[in-house]
Amino acid sequence: MRMNNTSSMERPLVSIITVNFNQAAVTLDFLDSVRKQHYPHCEVIVVDNGSTEPPARLIQENYPEVRYLETGRNLGFSGGNNVGLRAARGDYFLLVNNDTELTADMIETLLQHFQSDPKIGMVCPLIRYFDRPDLIQYAGYTRMNPMTARNKTLGQFDVDRGQYKQPSSTWFAHGAAMFTSRAVVEKAGLMPEEYFLYYEELDWSANIREAGFRIDLEPRAVIFHKESLSVGKLSALKTYYMTRNRILFMRRHAPWWSLLIFMGYFAGVVIPVHTVRLLVRGQRDHLKAFYRALAWHARPTSNATEHTGVPRLVL
Repeated sequence: MRMNNTSSMERPLVSIITVNFNQAAVTLDFLDSVRKQHYPHCEVIVVDNGSTEPPARLIQENYPEVRYLETGRNLGFSGGNNVGLRAARGDYFLLVNNDTELTADMIETLLQHFQSDPKIGMVCPLIRYFDRPDLIQYAGYTRMNPMTARNKTLGQFDVDRGQYKQPSSTWFAHGAAMFTSRAVVEKAGLMPEEYFLYYEELDWSANIREAGFRIDLEPRAVIFHKESLSVGKLSALKTYYMTRNRILFMRRHAPWWSLLIFMGYFAGVVIPVHTVRLLVRGQRDHLKAFYRALAWHARPTSNATEHTGVPRLVL
C-alpha cells in the first residue's frame, strides 16, 4: 500500500476484508490492487473459506502485511465475511469480493463520503465490469417490488459517460464492495448467515435501514468486478440459492400483506413458468435445484421468519 505524506496515525483504521474460496490467483491479483491504495492506514484480512488448497503459503510469502485466517470449512459468503469482521481492528470496514480490483483512491473517497453525514450506514462505489471497464455493473438498486420480490440494478450494462456523477441514496448495497463502520455494525448486526449465498447483502441492507441509517452510492469511487467467477452464471447451485433466498428474504422482511401477495404470485406464476421453461430447455439439474429450494421452506427447522437471528459483533 502506498503511503502519502499524511501520518497514518491521523487517519482512522480501515479493515479491508475479503473471502477466498478456491481462487488463489484471483485473490493475489486483488491484493496487488490493494497495495496501490493511496489511503495510508489499512489492515487487510483474507478469510479462506474452506478451500481445498488454502493459499496460506502464497499469501504469507508474498503479502506478509496481510492477516490470513482459515475457517476450516465453507461458511458461505456471510459466514466468511463475519469471521473477518469479528477479527477486524478497524473503525471502518470495507467488505469486498476477491474477484475485484480497486482503484487507487477508492477507500479515501468512500471514507470521506461516509464521514460526511452520520445518517449514512453504508456506502458503495460505482462498480464496472473488469473485462469491459467502460460498462457499469452497479449504480444503485431500486426498491424491491412487493409482489414479485424483484428489483432493478441501476446503470447495468450502460456505457459510463458520467451519467452517475453525483452521490445518491439507494435501497440496497452491492455485495461486491460495501463500506461501513464498526458503530453501524454494532447497531445493525453482522451479515445474516441464513442465506449462505445470494441475497445476504439485501437482507443486511434492510437491517441497516431498519436500524435508522441510509445506504449511499458514491460514484466517484470506482471498482472493477470480475463477475461470476466463483459459481457460474448458469449453475444449478445458483438456481437453488437464488430461488430459496428470494423467498427467504420476503419471509424475513415483507409485511404480511406483501408476503401474501408474493406467495400467491410465486405459486401461480413463478412455479409453473419456471417448471415449463426448465423442462423445455432440458435443464433437469436446474429443475431439481428449483424444487429443492421450495422444499427447504417446508422444513420446520428453516427458521426463516426469525428476524431476530442476526449475529452480533463481539468486541
